[in-house]
Amino acid sequence: MSRKDQIEELLQDDPENSFLRYGLAMEYVSVGDDAQAVFAFQEVIRRDADYVPAYLQAGRALIRMGRDDEAKEVLRQGISVAQKVGDAHAAGEMSGFLQSLG
Repeated sequence: MSRKDQIEELLQDDPENSFLRYGLAMEYVSVGDDAQAVFAFQEVIRRDADYVPAYLQAGRALIRMGRDDEAKEVLRQGISVAQKVGDAHAAGEMSGFLQSLG
């Protein structure tokens, strides 16, 4: 059983687990399936809007797909959320990434 399959099985028992959902999204990234990864990161954000790492990773995946405008919007949202929850490091990382995009 693949790691992705294991995570999906665990999610059946705990569908609200943001960490597992994020892990599933990262599995899609690891196999180069950015479209599915973006969908999975968006699902993390939909279910848990304060899950800050999902914003950065969604932005990165969107950039790889050439969807720069969407990436910038996700990063802006992520910066706002990171500031709201007091995650200055993540806010700074996303701000730097956003600035690098122009």
